[in-house]
Amino acid sequence: MLFIDGSKGGCTMNEKIIIYQKPTCSKCRAALNILKDSDEEFESVNYYEVPLTYSQLHALCDKGLSVQEMLRSSEPLAKSMNLAAQNLSDDELIEIMVKNPDLIQRPIVVRGNKAVICRPLENIYKLL
Repeated sequence: MLFIDGSKGGCTMNEKIIIYQKPTCSKCRAALNILKDSDEEFESVNYYEVPLTYSQLHALCDKGLSVQEMLRSSEPLAKSMNLAAQNLSDDELIEIMVKNPDLIQRPIVVRGNKAVICRPLENIYKLL
Protein backbone atom coordinates (compact mmCIF):
# COMPACT_ATOMS: atom_id res chain seq x y z
CA MET A 1 0.00 0.00 0.00
CA LEU A 2 1.35 3.42 -0.95
CA PHE A 3 0.35 6.58 0.84
CA ILE A 4 -0.20 9.96 -0.81
CA ASP A 5 3.30 11.10 0.19
CA GLY A 6 4.81 8.10 -1.66
CA SER A 7 5.60 6.30 1.59
CA LYS A 8 4.90 2.79 2.73
CA GLY A 9 3.84 3.53 6.26
CA GLY A 10 6.96 5.32 7.42
CA CYS A 11 9.48 4.60 4.68
CA THR A 12 9.63 6.63 1.53
CA MET A 13 10.38 5.04 -1.79
CA ASN A 14 13.56 7.08 -2.28
CA GLU A 15 15.24 5.83 0.90
CA LYS A 16 18.08 3.43 0.27
CA ILE A 17 17.72 -0.12 1.52
CA ILE A 18 20.41 -1.69 3.71
CA ILE A 19 20.65 -5.44 4.18
CA TYR A 20 22.73 -6.82 7.03
CA GLN A 21 23.66 -10.34 6.01
CA LYS A 22 26.06 -13.28 6.14
CA PRO A 23 27.06 -14.55 2.67
CA THR A 24 26.98 -18.22 3.69
CA CYS A 25 23.37 -17.97 4.89
CA SER A 26 20.82 -19.28 2.35
CA LYS A 27 18.08 -16.85 3.54
CA CYS A 28 20.53 -13.95 3.12
CA ARG A 29 21.40 -15.03 -0.41
CA ALA A 30 17.70 -15.35 -1.25
CA ALA A 31 16.98 -11.88 0.18
CA LEU A 32 19.86 -10.43 -1.86
CA ASN A 33 18.40 -11.99 -5.01
CA ILE A 34 15.00 -10.42 -4.29
CA LEU A 35 16.66 -7.02 -3.83
CA LYS A 36 18.67 -7.39 -7.05
CA ASP A 37 15.52 -8.36 -8.97
CA SER A 38 13.59 -5.42 -7.49
CA ASP A 39 15.83 -2.82 -9.18
CA GLU A 40 15.85 -0.93 -5.86
CA GLU A 41 19.08 0.71 -4.79
CA PHE A 42 20.54 -1.10 -1.79
CA GLU A 43 23.68 -1.53 0.25
CA SER A 44 24.75 -4.97 1.40
CA VAL A 45 26.66 -5.22 4.68
CA ASN A 46 28.35 -8.46 5.66
CA TYR A 47 28.20 -8.00 9.42
CA TYR A 48 30.99 -10.52 9.92
CA GLU A 49 33.38 -8.27 7.98
CA VAL A 50 31.87 -5.00 9.22
CA PRO A 51 30.56 -5.84 12.69
CA LEU A 52 27.40 -4.19 13.95
CA THR A 53 28.01 -1.86 16.87
CA TYR A 54 26.00 -1.50 20.04
CA SER A 55 24.56 1.77 18.67
CA GLN A 56 23.54 0.16 15.38
CA LEU A 57 21.80 -2.76 17.08
CA HIS A 58 20.08 -0.41 19.51
CA ALA A 59 18.94 1.77 16.60
CA LEU A 60 17.27 -1.27 15.01
CA CYS A 61 15.02 -1.37 18.08
CA ASP A 62 13.86 2.14 17.19
CA LYS A 63 13.01 0.85 13.70
CA GLY A 64 10.55 -1.74 14.94
CA LEU A 65 12.65 -4.75 15.99
CA SER A 66 12.90 -6.06 19.51
CA VAL A 67 16.13 -7.40 20.98
CA GLN A 68 14.42 -10.76 21.42
CA GLU A 69 13.56 -10.83 17.70
CA MET A 70 17.18 -10.07 16.78
CA LEU A 71 18.57 -12.78 19.06
CA ARG A 72 19.14 -16.19 17.52
CA SER A 73 18.07 -18.00 20.67
CA SER A 74 18.18 -21.42 18.99
CA GLU A 75 21.85 -20.94 18.05
CA PRO A 76 24.08 -23.50 19.83
CA LEU A 77 26.14 -20.63 21.27
CA ALA A 78 23.03 -19.10 22.87
CA LYS A 79 22.18 -22.44 24.42
CA SER A 80 25.73 -23.04 25.66
CA MET A 81 25.74 -19.56 27.23
CA ASN A 82 22.35 -20.39 28.82
CA LEU A 83 21.03 -16.97 27.76
CA ALA A 84 17.37 -17.89 28.19
CA ALA A 85 17.81 -18.62 31.89
CA GLN A 86 19.86 -15.54 32.75
CA ASN A 87 17.06 -12.92 32.67
CA LEU A 88 19.36 -10.42 30.92
CA SER A 89 18.35 -6.87 30.06
CA ASP A 90 18.07 -5.75 26.43
CA ASP A 91 21.29 -3.75 26.85
CA GLU A 92 23.13 -6.80 28.15
CA LEU A 93 21.84 -8.93 25.27
CA ILE A 94 22.92 -6.30 22.74
CA GLU A 95 26.42 -6.28 24.26
CA ILE A 96 26.56 -10.07 23.95
CA MET A 97 25.37 -9.92 20.31
CA VAL A 98 28.02 -7.32 19.46
CA LYS A 99 30.70 -9.69 20.77
CA ASN A 100 29.08 -12.76 19.18
CA PRO A 101 27.60 -11.96 15.73
CA ASP A 102 26.41 -15.57 15.33
CA LEU A 103 23.70 -14.61 17.83
CA ILE A 104 22.24 -11.92 15.52
CA GLN A 105 19.23 -13.00 13.47
CA ARG A 106 19.63 -12.59 9.72
CA PRO A 107 19.01 -11.17 7.26
CA ILE A 108 17.97 -7.79 8.60
CA VAL A 109 16.68 -5.30 6.03
CA VAL A 110 16.32 -1.60 6.79
CA ARG A 111 14.65 1.19 4.85
CA GLY A 112 14.28 4.58 6.46
CA ASN A 113 12.77 4.20 9.90
CA LYS A 114 11.62 0.59 9.38
CA ALA A 115 13.49 -2.68 9.80
CA VAL A 116 12.44 -6.29 9.28
CA ILE A 117 14.01 -9.65 9.84
CA CYS A 118 13.47 -11.67 6.68
CA ARG A 119 12.31 -14.84 8.39
CA PRO A 120 10.07 -15.60 6.69
CA LEU A 121 11.71 -14.26 3.57
CA GLU A 122 8.46 -12.59 2.49
CA ASN A 123 8.97 -9.95 5.18
CA ILE A 124 11.30 -8.17 2.76
CA TYR A 125 8.29 -7.10 0.68
CA LYS A 126 7.13 -4.87 3.55
CA LEU A 127 9.97 -2.51 2.57
CA LEU A 128 9.80 -2.75 -1.23
